[in-house]
Amino acid sequence: MTNQVKVSIRHLYKIFGDDPATAMEAVRQGTSKADLLENQNHVLGLRDINVDIRETEITVIMGLSGSGKSTLIRHFNRLIEPTAGEVCLDGENILEWDEARLRQMRRETMSMVFQKFALLPHRTVLDNAGLALATRGRKRKEYEAEAERWLERVGLGGLGGQFPHQLSGGMQQRVGIARALTSNAPIMLMDEAFSALDPLIRTDMQDLLIELQAELRKTIVFITHDLDEALKLADHLVILNDGAVVQQGEPQHILLNPADAYIADFVADINRARVLRARSVMRTDPVDGEIAGEIDHNDNLESVIEKAEGALSPRFRVMRDGKPVGTLLMSDIMRALVPRKTDHAA
Repeated sequence: MTNQVKVSIRHLYKIFGDDPATAMEAVRQGTSKADLLENQNHVLGLRDINVDIRETEITVIMGLSGSGKSTLIRHFNRLIEPTAGEVCLDGENILEWDEARLRQMRRETMSMVFQKFALLPHRTVLDNAGLALATRGRKRKEYEAEAERWLERVGLGGLGGQFPHQLSGGMQQRVGIARALTSNAPIMLMDEAFSALDPLIRTDMQDLLIELQAELRKTIVFITHDLDEALKLADHLVILNDGAVVQQGEPQHILLNPADAYIADFVADINRARVLRARSVMRTDPVDGEIAGEIDHNDNLESVIEKAEGALSPRFRVMRDGKPVGTLLMSDIMRALVPRKTDHAA
């Protein structure tokens, strides 16, 4: 990747309890989350997290309930103080910043979209969308046009005079996204932003985020417990378990190369044909034989199988930006559709 690192998390630990410093010694010596709770009555939130967030990418942090994902995202803007480690923004450790500089960062650099919308019920949709600019001292007439522009962009044009209770859940979350965009912050933190929505509305919101990201190229950290959502959105995927990173990398690579039995089980039930892309399975070396047609490097395997009409003999030239980049064989597709068993899983 050529995108530069925007936020860097280094050796981050979080322990909840009365004496986290003492508990840290036990954690460094290998004490598990369960043993720490049983023996010292402390909760291990995060263990030695090392993650780089690159500019203009969507980094998805996912895991089951209790894995530490929401704890982690709240360290990015220091809503939670770590027990040990560093959180660096553009190379500067924000743990060394004073309150004034932190407030400025939260207002101007990192916007946040919450699961429960976090809209102010007594303010109009327009005022909620412009809230970040209002906290910077801007008058309503100064941020009104900008807020209206982003409300229009997320499909809420003409609803600025409504109040949150007059909107559906999906519409309220669109206000939350408009608020983050109106702030013009280069980094968006999204904590389970779509989890409270119905499935169809959730899909619409995912599509909206992908559309906006293609246009705006923000640096986004997205928290979810849903693997389908993670695979759909992520440029870089980080999977947590019991407060530690189990595996991270490009989602296609993780799906094809699970690091251990936990990851293998995690991805076992995914519809691989719908998720895997031609670029992940193609051969880049020259392949002899007749070419049945051309496909895009981002086409999923399901569409390629449909194009082959179920036959195993066709081979396709893989194209990217009008140039050939590889060859895709149906036999390689069939192998990719079978979940790989790790040594641990076996």
